[in-house]
Amino acid sequence: MDIIEAINTRKSIRAYKQDPVPKAVIEDILQIATRSPSSMNTQPWEFVVVAGEALERLTKANLERLAVGEIPARDWGRNVWSDSATGLQKGSAQSDAFTGVYRERQVSLAVQIFQKLGIAREDREKRAEWTRQGFRYFGAPAVIIITMDKSLSPASFFDIGLVTQTIALAALKHGLGTCIQGQGVMYPKAVREITGIPESKYLIICLTIGYPDWSSPANAINSEREPLEKITTWLGY
Repeated sequence: MDIIEAINTRKSIRAYKQDPVPKAVIEDILQIATRSPSSMNTQPWEFVVVAGEALERLTKANLERLAVGEIPARDWGRNVWSDSATGLQKGSAQSDAFTGVYRERQVSLAVQIFQKLGIAREDREKRAEWTRQGFRYFGAPAVIIITMDKSLSPASFFDIGLVTQTIALAALKHGLGTCIQGQGVMYPKAVREITGIPESKYLIICLTIGYPDWSSPANAINSEREPLEKITTWLGY
């Protein structure tokens, strides 16, 4: 698979087979990802890979917090959690939620997901169960958490985005799927307790990783993209 094919075929995988991913395979993916560009070669990324019993404990901790109504929140930046799109019945920082066309795109994806899964708009329990699936990391056998030192400036978040996409693309080399997932690190205290990640590090994002279960309707979703002419301004052409 060449790089263009990888970019065009990569998608978010939200259902996985239970086959474990060998450590050597994830090592290869992360080694490739370290070649991602970074501002002035700062390489701000650090990785924590969670699988097996540790992942089971992390999943349990997430679900316990969700069950008692603790609102998911990042430990950096704005809280953009949206209960209306995911089915979580507790309120959140709606003033920080997406608005305008960005909200429209978010809702469009949520509608697509619920339609594929046969979840009716008014079925709150099934919507809430889908939210729980996200906090179970969609059943993936491994999760890659990407952290960044708090001493770094916000400009380094751009570099984290670069390495995140590189991981997602490199995973295709091994027949693996990923889902780039903020939800998985939205209970920071639980993540830190189980992984040992210190308070000096931001929990930026995580990727679920595993072999896709193509029989699941959750993996039949292809999110839409805006036409190029709508988002591009040409000068001098």
